[in-house]
Amino acid sequence: MSRFDSFAVVDWSSGNDTGPRPKKDAIWIGAVIAGLEQPPVYCRNRKTAFDRLGDLFSQEIAAGRRLLIGFDFPFGYPEGFAKAVTGNADPLRLWAWFANHLEDSPTQNNRFALAGKLNAYFPGTGPFWFNGTDVDVPGLPRKGRARLGHGMPEHRQAELRTKGTFSCWQMGGAGAVGGQVMTGLAVLHRLRASFPDHVSVWPFEPDAKPIRLVEIWPSLISDVVKSAGDPIKDRAQVQLLSRALAGLSEDQLRAMLNVDAPKEGWILGIGHEDALKEALMPGLVPPRLKNDCFALPPGVDWTPVDQALARLQDRLSCIVGKEDLAVDQAEGLVLAEAPKAQRANPPAANSAVDGYGFQHAQTGSGDQRLPLVNGRAAAGAPFKGAVPQGHAIRILTGALLPPGVDTVVLEEDTATDGQHIAFEGPIKAGANTRNAGEDVAAGDAILNVSKRLGPPEIALLTATGVTNVAVRKPLRVGVLSTGDEIVPPGSSVDPRFTYDANRPMLLALVRDWRMDAVDLGHVNDSRVALSKALDDAANRCDAILTSGGASAGDEDHVSALLGDTGSRADWRIALKPGRPLVLGVWNGTPVFGLPGNPVAALVCTLIFARPAFAALGGEGWTTPQGFDVPAAFTKTKKPGRREYLRARMTTSGQVEVFNSEGSGRISGLAWADGLVELGNHAAEIKPGDMVRYLPYCSFR
Repeated sequence: MSRFDSFAVVDWSSGNDTGPRPKKDAIWIGAVIAGLEQPPVYCRNRKTAFDRLGDLFSQEIAAGRRLLIGFDFPFGYPEGFAKAVTGNADPLRLWAWFANHLEDSPTQNNRFALAGKLNAYFPGTGPFWFNGTDVDVPGLPRKGRARLGHGMPEHRQAELRTKGTFSCWQMGGAGAVGGQVMTGLAVLHRLRASFPDHVSVWPFEPDAKPIRLVEIWPSLISDVVKSAGDPIKDRAQVQLLSRALAGLSEDQLRAMLNVDAPKEGWILGIGHEDALKEALMPGLVPPRLKNDCFALPPGVDWTPVDQALARLQDRLSCIVGKEDLAVDQAEGLVLAEAPKAQRANPPAANSAVDGYGFQHAQTGSGDQRLPLVNGRAAAGAPFKGAVPQGHAIRILTGALLPPGVDTVVLEEDTATDGQHIAFEGPIKAGANTRNAGEDVAAGDAILNVSKRLGPPEIALLTATGVTNVAVRKPLRVGVLSTGDEIVPPGSSVDPRFTYDANRPMLLALVRDWRMDAVDLGHVNDSRVALSKALDDAANRCDAILTSGGASAGDEDHVSALLGDTGSRADWRIALKPGRPLVLGVWNGTPVFGLPGNPVAALVCTLIFARPAFAALGGEGWTTPQGFDVPAAFTKTKKPGRREYLRARMTTSGQVEVFNSEGSGRISGLAWADGLVELGNHAAEIKPGDMVRYLPYCSFR
C-alpha cells in the first residue's frame, strides 16, 4: 500500500429527498484533501451525492492524488447471502445485482419491496424484516421475531467484534442499516463503473488503484463525536472521522487495512479505536518537564560551558506535537516523519542538453553521419514512435528519450543540413542523458526526521511527488521583560529609565529561528505581577525567555520567584558576558532567565537557548558551525571562564573584534557579524593566531 494523499468519509441515508436545508439523518461528506480539511458537505439526496462524489473522484485523479474514502454501511452481507442471490460468492456481483434491481429516485425507492422479494430466495420467512410503509409488503414481516428457518447468520463477523451495530437484515427503525446497504451498494457499483481504472474496493480487491473504497463505522469514535456538541451528529461524524484518518501515521493505517477479512467485508478501524481517537488530538505532547530537570549536582558552583551544554542536551527532548500539512505550507517547519519519494527523479530517462539523440551502438570513431527522422522530442512533448537504427532525432533539454535513443550529442558539436547530422566520434555511450531515478528512486526516504524544511527541501519534496508531510508544530517561545527601570522606546527622556531593547531583540531572534514568538510584554519588579505573567506564559508557550532579575540581588525577582514557588537552578556559568543564567520550570514550562544586559542576554540566548529550543521543538540538539580563522587583534585572557567577543570578518579573511568588551556597549552587537569564542584557559592572542569564529548565521 502506498501513502494516501486525501481522505473522505460519507454518512449515507436511504431516505427520500430531505430538502435544501441541512438536516439530521441525511447524506454528509467530510474530507481532508491534500492535507487541507474541507467543510462538511450536505447532500439532499443520493443523486446529489453521486454527482458530488464523481466530482471528487475526478478532481483527485486529475491531481494525481490517492484517495481513501469510507462509507458507513456494510459492503457485504453474512456469508452465503451473495451466492444464494447471484449464484456467485463474489460480493461485488451482489453490488451489481442491487444496481440492476433497485429503483431509486430522489423522492422514492423500492427498497422494502426488494427486501420482500429477496426473502423469497430463502427457505422459511427469509432474513429481512421491518416494513416501514403503511401497506403490507409481500414477503416482508414487520417484526424480526416473525422470521423463521431462513438459515442465514444474523450478523457478519465484523459486527460480532463491535458493540451496538445493527443487523443488515433490519430495514428500518432507529439506527437500522438495511436500506442504507441496498441504496449504498447500488451507488458504489455505479461509481466503480464510472471509474473502472481508478477505483478498488477494500478488502475484496488489491490496492492497485488510486481511489480506495472502505467500509467505516463512525461509532468507533462516538464519545469524541458526542463531545463535539454538534446538533447534527452526522455532520460531526464525517468531519471528525476524516480528520482522524488523515491524522494516522502510514504504519497505523497500514495495520488497519491489513486484515484477513472474509468475503463479508470488514469495518476499517476495528481494534484500533484508540489510534483513531489519538489522531484527533492536536498532536501528542510528551510529558512536561520535571521540576528537577535543571538541578545541578550537590557541591557544584561554577559550571564550565561545555558541561552546562552537555547537561542541557541530556535532559531536554521534544515537547511539541505534530501535524500533517501540504508541502507548500510546511516551509520552515521541522519534519516529524521521514517522507518517501512518491516517484523517481527524473521519472524517466531524458536529455540533459539540446542536441541530437541516437543509439550509441550504431556509431563509432571518426566522422559520423546519420540521417534525421522527421519530428523532434521536446520537454513535455515526447516523440511519438521509435527512432530507427542508424538514425538520429532532434532532441531538446528535458525531453524523454524515445525508443532507439540512448546517447545525445551536443548541438554545438554537430553540423546539419536539416536532413542529416555530422559529428566527430567516438561519443561516450549515454553521453548527455539522465537516467530514470539517477537522483532519487521511487520509495526512497529523501529527508531525515528533524530536518527543517527550506526552499531546497521543498523543491526535493515537490519534484518527487510528495504532497503532504508530517511536521512538528512550531515551538512557541514567550519573551518577557522585567524591571521598574524598563520602559517602551521613546516613552520617556528621563535618564533613570532604560528603553526595552531586549524584548524586541529576542522576539526578532525567535522569529529568525522560525519559531512562534509570543510577546509577553513587560512587568515591573513585583512578584505578584511576575507570578501572574508566568502563569499566563506557561499556558500560552512551550518555553519562556525572561530578561533581567536573574542574579541574586534584592530586585532579582525572576530568580527569587523561581526559587520560592517554582523550580530554579542558579546556573552560574563560567562565561563572559552572561554569568547569571537562571534555568527553571514554571507549571511544567521551561524558563530561561537571562541577564538584563542586552549583550549578555544575546550571548546566553545564542549559546544556551538556541540548542535547547531546537531539542524542545523536535529539531534535535544543534551545535553552531564555527571556523578557525586568523586573528586581526591582540588579546590577553585570564583562565577560568569562556569568553565570547563581538567580532566580524575582514575582507582579508581575518577576524577583528569590537574595540570595547564592555557589556553595556550595544552598538557592538550591530557592528559584529558573529562571535569569537575563547576557551577556559589563559591565552595571549596576537595577530595571525588562529581563533574560533562563530558567525551569527550559524545559530539559525
